[in-house]
Amino acid sequence: MIFTISTSTLLKQLQLISGALGGSSSSLPILENFLFQVEDGVLTLVATDLETFMSSEVDVMADSDGDIAMPAKILMDMLKSLPEQPISFHVDLDTCAISIMSQTGKYKLVGEPGGDFPEIPELESPEELEISSSILTTAIEKTLFAVGTDEFRPAMMGVYFRLDETGVTFVSTDAHKLVKYKRTDITGGKAASFILPKKALSLLKNSLPSKDDIPVDVSYDESNVFFEMAGVRLVGRLIEARFPDYEAVIPNDNTIEVRVNRGDFQSALKRLAIFSNKTTYQVNFTIGATEMELLSKDLDFSNEATEKLDCQRNGEDIEIAFNAKFLLEILNVLKTEEVVFEMSEPNRAGLLVPGAKEEHEELLMLIMPIMLGY
Repeated sequence: MIFTISTSTLLKQLQLISGALGGSSSSLPILENFLFQVEDGVLTLVATDLETFMSSEVDVMADSDGDIAMPAKILMDMLKSLPEQPISFHVDLDTCAISIMSQTGKYKLVGEPGGDFPEIPELESPEELEISSSILTTAIEKTLFAVGTDEFRPAMMGVYFRLDETGVTFVSTDAHKLVKYKRTDITGGKAASFILPKKALSLLKNSLPSKDDIPVDVSYDESNVFFEMAGVRLVGRLIEARFPDYEAVIPNDNTIEVRVNRGDFQSALKRLAIFSNKTTYQVNFTIGATEMELLSKDLDFSNEATEKLDCQRNGEDIEIAFNAKFLLEILNVLKTEEVVFEMSEPNRAGLLVPGAKEEHEELLMLIMPIMLGY
């Protein structure tokens, strides 16, 4: 089998899917390879760690069809060092010997039989829907940061998708903070829910176009979810666990509402975090009718900082404490000029929502408080 492709095109496609490769610690050495499949002049490239599969397609000049697994690291290192030019792959499908011809050299390596590479799962009785790439990118950006990392709570190690007749809801939590993002302009048809792991979502986000808005076909069953767009396919194995009852922890009777400029609030927290305890990043809030005072301390090093911010508050005065690091993570994804902080008591969760709502969009951020005092 012989096929020809440009170095830049091949490198771009391999970099796109390389995040799905199995690491050197994998029990299956073949997972450190890319699968090359040539059929009818189309080259399909596949990478997997068995939990996530990624593939991309590109047209090539080929004399026949076939498949072979090629070592990922040596191949990418070589492509990065070559200038832009067409290169030819000469593959002996019987011995798995590979010769790569460039304009100035010839390189040899040995692959593995393509038939030994894990097969991409097939969906059984899949459900389908379509989401625009811009909406999917926004949903991932607003939820991924709050995904948990505790392996003893596997349900929290991904983003929860809930589909019903009212739209699609994306939820993530690590027990300290929670994000609920809903789109009412997407109809999921049949009611369903699933949890997609963080790695698959990170790879999906990186493969979505940053400028063009394209449709993304989503199909899923009880075990896997498929995303397909513009010649790229991602398959993620779902987390088989029950997601926490997030609605039960979202307070709906908050009596205090505070409006504050997001940029000013963010800048103040960055400075206060420098002087805070590096275990808790605790910042105490004393909130009045038109002003909030922020205080952080690190008693071990006698560090202390205070700042005052203008605000508009409805409700009673309150003293409450939060983790500045968690608040900054939330403010980084709240893009509006003004944010609204809702709370009720020092020992109950606070909510942050955008100061201005977008059409067809509902966004809510929850953060758990810290015990007052130092």
